[in-house]
Amino acid sequence: MSFKINDSVKWVGKIDWELRTFHGEEYSTHRGSSYNSYLVQDEKTVLIDTVWTPFAKEYVANLKKEIDLHKIDYIIINHAEPDHSGALPELMREIPNTPIYCTANAVKSIKGHYHQDWNFVVVKTGDKLNIGSKDIVFIEARMLHWPDSMFSYLTGDSILFSNDAFGQHYASELMFNDLVDQTELYQEAIKYYANILTPFSKLVEKKIEEVVAMNVPVSMICTSHGIIWRENPLQIVTKYMEWAKDYQENQVTIIYDTMWDATKKMGEAIAAGIKSTNPNIAIKLYNTAKADKNDIITEVYKSKAVLVGSSTINKGILHSVAGMLEQIKGLGFKNKKAAAFGSYGWSGESVQIITEELKKAGFEVIDNGVKALWNPDQESLDKCYELGKQFGITLK
Repeated sequence: MSFKINDSVKWVGKIDWELRTFHGEEYSTHRGSSYNSYLVQDEKTVLIDTVWTPFAKEYVANLKKEIDLHKIDYIIINHAEPDHSGALPELMREIPNTPIYCTANAVKSIKGHYHQDWNFVVVKTGDKLNIGSKDIVFIEARMLHWPDSMFSYLTGDSILFSNDAFGQHYASELMFNDLVDQTELYQEAIKYYANILTPFSKLVEKKIEEVVAMNVPVSMICTSHGIIWRENPLQIVTKYMEWAKDYQENQVTIIYDTMWDATKKMGEAIAAGIKSTNPNIAIKLYNTAKADKNDIITEVYKSKAVLVGSSTINKGILHSVAGMLEQIKGLGFKNKKAAAFGSYGWSGESVQIITEELKKAGFEVIDNGVKALWNPDQESLDKCYELGKQFGITLK
């Protein structure tokens, strides 16, 4: 499959309908994804990015149907992760001397992945590649989300090839933002931001400001994953600026794992308490052992406050909660309140452990938490309800 984007640019990537996890098993892709590669043709011909390694042979075979490979003058690799560069070894066997334009960090990364020393041309912000009537301008985007990342901007057509920024793991044969389901599109976009780009929010903000200061028109944003933004393309840039500034919705997320439903009952009592004093706030409850971890992360990202619960086991906490707290800590969420809860049979360390982990994650812990012995009785449930009430008042 290929399709024309405009008279100069053609999409020559791969839609991966079957993909269900990404970055190993770290990121869930319920709606598949795409690996977007672009062929830009002027007096010179440029290939921007390739596809993930498992599709390399298919990709090169399909590319041959689009163009004589020896007529590709330049290759641009905006980012060296194998989902972008994975077809390079297969492609370079055919055209080994073709220059590869990328950042200095990308050279290190590509060599680290493939152990090949191809014809690399190192570029930095402001460098230009003339392809005839147009230029491609390079803009480094370090840590969005890797040290080697960059954008490429095509003058004349005013297209920003944005790499991982503004993308989504979203498979669609429609491929343009004005054609797909908007709810699905934005759900996948915010999930992508929450789970991948949150730690780099300050850099996101600065990079957007830098690009805006260049005062160049943007008619289209061609991402590396998911759909292309062609109708009002800057709408996603506006959203990124909003998301980068310690984003919150009027929401509380309660996450827990439970052995005999005791901790689950506590979470439900807390939710009822919050609702009693703050009826307009959205409350979402997730069992971390049953719900998708990346969907949970997205809801935590959107929330004003998070409550985390676990039964005590072996003087610790249940592993699904421990794993979730580790992910949350790494993402560096800001400006969120939190508290812990949990049930126990004899030792009861879970609430203290969770509280300490929440502090390490940078949350404002506003209560010492609540714990219940065995199956919570009415007194214990009342304490949970009271914790919820205080939370509801605090968040008004």
